[in-house]
Amino acid sequence: MINFDYCVPTKVVFGHGVESNVGKYVKEFGGTKAMIHWGGDYVRDTGLLDRVEKSLSAEGIGYVEFEGVVPNPRLSTAKEGLALAKREGVDFLLAIGGGSAIDSSKTIAYGLANDFELEDLFLGKVSTDRIAGLGAISTLAGTGSETSNSTVINIDTMGDVELKRSYNHECARPKFAIMDPELTYTVPAWQTAAAGCDIMMHTMERFFTTVSHTELIDQMSLGLLRAVKTAIPLALAEPDDYDARATLLWAGSLSHNGLTGTGQQGDFASHAIEHEMGALYNCTHGAGLCAMWSSWARYVIDVRPERFAQFGVEVFGVVNDYSDPKGTGLRGIEAWEKFCKSVGMPVRMSELAINPTDEEIRHMAQGAIDARGGDHCGSFMELRVDDVVKILEMAR
Repeated sequence: MINFDYCVPTKVVFGHGVESNVGKYVKEFGGTKAMIHWGGDYVRDTGLLDRVEKSLSAEGIGYVEFEGVVPNPRLSTAKEGLALAKREGVDFLLAIGGGSAIDSSKTIAYGLANDFELEDLFLGKVSTDRIAGLGAISTLAGTGSETSNSTVINIDTMGDVELKRSYNHECARPKFAIMDPELTYTVPAWQTAAAGCDIMMHTMERFFTTVSHTELIDQMSLGLLRAVKTAIPLALAEPDDYDARATLLWAGSLSHNGLTGTGQQGDFASHAIEHEMGALYNCTHGAGLCAMWSSWARYVIDVRPERFAQFGVEVFGVVNDYSDPKGTGLRGIEAWEKFCKSVGMPVRMSELAINPTDEEIRHMAQGAIDARGGDHCGSFMELRVDDVVKILEMAR
């Protein structure tokens, strides 16, 4: 186990109807005028927006509405919101939705607290430890952005170039996260499965490490993976299964707030590669991860085959052949693919109707490296451009 810092200051408010008290939490954390930021009809049609605004008014908190969030959130939208927030004297961002709404709100909050071009932050030209106040009401279990330090945005303000980039800093953890499993009942099956697999991937990106003697976190991670693997099909079969939805919602935060990476060195090559797919093809993030992860796994398995064997045995019940850890690990990868298919997720890009040319594969591979600011991505195995090309060719 290696040294680590771990601090998650986000106040989590979890359970039935907790969103009706949101005004109290905005006030608690110093907000006087909030921008409510969301996308889609759900927030307004279900009465959620009315309940939120009623709670804000009861606490004397002013507010302005800003809808328009889309999957793979756009920097252009965040810039529009920033201009509105400045005009209206907003000092607190209140995101309602999943990772897209929360990340878009984080981007606006960075803009409110700093004087630089937002592109420069995500392109690594500037850095900051300042952000405006931010709270989140989660309506989708998946990204964990409601308690994470990560912000991911599509830079669509550079002409024909579109890049998916992230900025990670502890200041970006929301002040509070309101999590009511009932708000996730109407999430469509595809999004439920994709987001659930994204939850698993956030822990898998940390589980596959070359650091040894991490038994405590290993068992926490494997338990989380088993719980989510069980909850996804339950939520698909019964969308209003409170317990299954609660498991997914809480697991989404626990998988990406840093807990399952303590004492380890995470990999995140799969995320780097999928971000390039998302930028180029606008695919659903969790589905994109499913489409390429097993190709990554087969490419790197020789680094630590016993790690893949442990994954297969303890998460999917693969029979352990102690004399052949690689064979056991490969069966674990096959079990992951079988599970993905059982919940409607792809295991190849072609299953997402993505058929990249050789030039596009090279473009995505280079982008995955460039996004990490060095000559490689990943730490389980340091992948150069040619490695990523091979993985993407396997994932076609």
